[in-house]
Amino acid sequence: ATLTILIKQAYPGAEVTGLDGDPRVLAIGRAKAAKAGVDLRLDEGMAFALPYPDGSFERALSSLVIHHLGSADKRLTMKEVLRVLTPGGEFHIADFGPPRTAWARLTGQLMAHFEAVGDNYTGLLPTMLREAGFEEVEETGFFNTIFGTLTLLRARKPA
Repeated sequence: ATLTILIKQAYPGAEVTGLDGDPRVLAIGRAKAAKAGVDLRLDEGMAFALPYPDGSFERALSSLVIHHLGSADKRLTMKEVLRVLTPGGEFHIADFGPPRTAWARLTGQLMAHFEAVGDNYTGLLPTMLREAGFEEVEETGFFNTIFGTLTLLRARKPA
């Protein structure tokens, strides 16, 4: 919940909700939030089966989750996020993307054996977002790390 806490601290007036499929991780997150003195909601669930009604959120953020999902679950996740966003809402993704350096290409080949990152490394996430129904899909930045290139994406639900 570290990023969720930081978002709440940066935007104290916002309603912030975090989601994780592991109850142990949620317990740790709730303890961290209490220690930080922030009021946020942490729910149990999976990204490809969101436990929220249609149009529940103005923005959604996925940080280093998408690469853990197989292709079918990535597509389901994107459709689910589209469903729970309000018209004009934004989906932000920070995750592995196409390698931009020789080191990233090397680590990408190694990581591909341990994670379901093929769609990420071949640059398919923007296409998957468009196929799910998002518009204005764009890369807003990237960072080279020792594990590969982290890509920042933004997509908008049609108004």
